[in-house]
Amino acid sequence: MDQLISGGSLAAIIADSIRRFGARPMISDDQKALTYAELGELIGRFGSLYRSIGLSKGDGVGLLTGNRVETWAAICAAAVFGLRFTPLHPLAGEEDHVHVIGDAELDVLFFDAEKFGARASIIKSRLPSLNIFSFGASELAEDALAILEGLPPLDLIDRADPEDLVMLAYTGGTTGLSKGVMLPHRALSAMAITISAEWEWPEDIHYALMTPISHAAGVNIYPVMLRGGRVRLISGFDVSRFCEIVEAERVSATFLVPTLVNALIEADSLIAQYDLSSLQLIIYGAAPMSPDRLAAAIRVLGPVFLQLYGQTEAPQVVTTLRKADHDLARPERLGSCGRATTLTQIRLFDERMEEVSPGQPGELCVRGPLVCNGYWKQPEQTEALFRGGWLHTGDVAIQDEAGYFTIVDRIKDLIISGGFNIYPREVEDALMSHPDILSAGVIGIPDAKWGEAVKAFVVLRQGSKVTEGQLQAHVKALRGAPWSPKSIEFRSELPLTGVGKLDRKTLRHPYWKQASRSVS
Repeated sequence: MDQLISGGSLAAIIADSIRRFGARPMISDDQKALTYAELGELIGRFGSLYRSIGLSKGDGVGLLTGNRVETWAAICAAAVFGLRFTPLHPLAGEEDHVHVIGDAELDVLFFDAEKFGARASIIKSRLPSLNIFSFGASELAEDALAILEGLPPLDLIDRADPEDLVMLAYTGGTTGLSKGVMLPHRALSAMAITISAEWEWPEDIHYALMTPISHAAGVNIYPVMLRGGRVRLISGFDVSRFCEIVEAERVSATFLVPTLVNALIEADSLIAQYDLSSLQLIIYGAAPMSPDRLAAAIRVLGPVFLQLYGQTEAPQVVTTLRKADHDLARPERLGSCGRATTLTQIRLFDERMEEVSPGQPGELCVRGPLVCNGYWKQPEQTEALFRGGWLHTGDVAIQDEAGYFTIVDRIKDLIISGGFNIYPREVEDALMSHPDILSAGVIGIPDAKWGEAVKAFVVLRQGSKVTEGQLQAHVKALRGAPWSPKSIEFRSELPLTGVGKLDRKTLRHPYWKQASRSVS
């Protein structure tokens, strides 16, 4: 593999990084470790495999795999050789997987034989014409790893146009069937360059990730490659094992969703047994985190936190709350998602597409090279997404005079109770500020008097004796009477989506399943 040619695309980032940092360690999992040059060779072998099965520019590659080096090589090869890739969420159900494969018109699916052999068998039985390969020995399909060993690596030559589709990423499907978001090279390149330039990375980047690389944690690998860093892939999250790896391998950066940050700080006596001094950056995001829990995390783990805000349609860096902004002396800022990144324009609009004043809530809308090209085969939804020439995130935010944005909640989660607009996160943050609360979720439920009533679900700390009335009074004192839950249900745990977000759809279902619509 003696030729690496680059242009202005995601493929260029991959090829240039391999050329510049060839001998450096690049990526490892529990079984294998590769340098940049060795990753480049594996990417080239995947290119040969794609060519041998007849894939051509624009064809779709699907992956149902765990966090392993071959997954990343297959993804990079799709980008370099003009294909588009679609990772299937490892925690999604059978129906969602079958829907995504069919809707995305995938030409081939790679699956992890050990972890997903049973699901792949079901998929093959329902989609018999689908071309499938396994990672590891399987009776169902040819082992791609064995095939790759006998193939010559192709040169990594970037022929991508910035607007070529490189990733067809499917949303979580919380409002129905998942829909494909069309991400061109331009969007992911803009994301990677912005992250590389604007985030406060350690000088020696050793980035560990344990959430699925099909989501936010994975696309952060591109900026790590730009900076010549290395990546440690971990399967699943366990506090002790995570701390052991950080200590033994001197991990300097990681990505954690808020539920995993909470797990760490709840185990503060355990993590105190490990030397985590190498950990200089904890990136968090993908779901809201209450300011009180964030302050607790800073006290336990130090001033190492950086928050990303984005969504599938505009990934990772719509805004950033940098490490320097996580100031315990300014607790009001801990509820913010930060300021707009350099290449991103943000406006807050009301329902008439008129810009709101500072301090007033409005829908957060985005322009710039970061945004997607719309929804796959969904022209009406694409038109709605870009209404008025702006990408509509569906998030309601407030901007302060210093330019910091605070996400209030999702538009669709708004509760209208007795004529008051109440956003669940406002109530959740108030509940989470109580010392006896571990986690909280809030929804609106049908109510004959109020239209919708605020209902809360809480998980208490072990041994807590706090009552419903005490919690209602706590919220009332902080937010006011309309925000105080009309009822509170105590749970041992709250439902989460596959990416660690509170699953309000599951909480709502028992109360709205007989209703003709989800608002009163």
